[in-house]
Amino acid sequence: MQKFIYFLSIISFFYYFAGCDTQRPATGLEDEIYVVADSSEYEYLKTALEKTFEIIINTPQPEKLFTLKRVSPDEINRIERRKNILIVAPLNSGSNTSKYINSIIDQGVKKKLEADNNFILSKYNLWARYQLVTVLTAPTLQDLEYKILSNKDKLLYEYQKISDQRLKESIYNTHYERKAIEGKVLKDYGWVIYVQADYKLAKNDSGGKFVWLRRSPGSDMERWVFIHWIDNATPEYLNADSVKAIRNRETKKYYRTMNDSAYVVVADTFYTTTEVNFNNRYALFTQGLWDLNIKGMGGPFVNYSFYDEKTRRFYMLDGSIYAPKYYKRNLIQQIDVILQSFRTKDELSKDRINDLIDSIDDSVVY
Repeated sequence: MQKFIYFLSIISFFYYFAGCDTQRPATGLEDEIYVVADSSEYEYLKTALEKTFEIIINTPQPEKLFTLKRVSPDEINRIERRKNILIVAPLNSGSNTSKYINSIIDQGVKKKLEADNNFILSKYNLWARYQLVTVLTAPTLQDLEYKILSNKDKLLYEYQKISDQRLKESIYNTHYERKAIEGKVLKDYGWVIYVQADYKLAKNDSGGKFVWLRRSPGSDMERWVFIHWIDNATPEYLNADSVKAIRNRETKKYYRTMNDSAYVVVADTFYTTTEVNFNNRYALFTQGLWDLNIKGMGGPFVNYSFYDEKTRRFYMLDGSIYAPKYYKRNLIQQIDVILQSFRTKDELSKDRINDLIDSIDDSVVY
């Protein structure tokens, strides 16, 4: 049976919460998921939930994508405005959470839950704006454990997606963007990426088809974004080996130490490449660690590589972090969201194009 997530349109459920003010923004940390569950049922399901949401990433220290925080059902009022909420219990166990779930679903939904083990209730903006609440239930604890594990990729994706949307809302701010840089690269190269106020144009090599945006150079929390493209390319560039080779070639040329004695390379550990949809294009998404060829410093990076058929260009969008004293999970997500703002000229409205071109100021030191 095909797996899917069912986005609530249940009338009874909607009216149950009709008095809530859904316009208030959700609160709390991006990487926290509050799990409403009875203690004994949570203990049984804990391993399945951790395998689904507490995915370890290496930055290079191990960090979790999300951290689960269990609360009892009588604490729902306290956490109802949190960003990420799971309500978890078997359908007819008699636990307090099970009784709560039964109080908010009608008979039609209950029959569907009993008949289809992949049927999941998810609701956006239930108690707060940019909030995701998911009800996970099944006839028995064993069935529920199986449902969680068999749908874990989709469950994780939904919480990552809403988290990215919240970050976009906070990061893409017209008052804090450097339109002059955006307009310049749009005019010169036919693409644009969102540039926050504290990023600088560190390198603009038209011949090398390489643009480097840099934040807080020389500090203990640097962020780097580069865009590299190849004209008259083919989709044959889209393979993991080519992505690694091209990135190493570009960082060897541009990401060098001040005395020119060392350069950045892809570290051999924790390197993964997956297929993704990037702005309705087939792309390769690469996560890994960067290092110096002589060792001594390093950090995480994320990379999107894709082929644009209209311009016949291969694009590589890359974001790196250097923050040895800090946890980097949220920094990686922030730079990932910036990469997702990339658009070619053909994807922009005429008004947006004119606005950015008009913002170019040749007197600005980029």
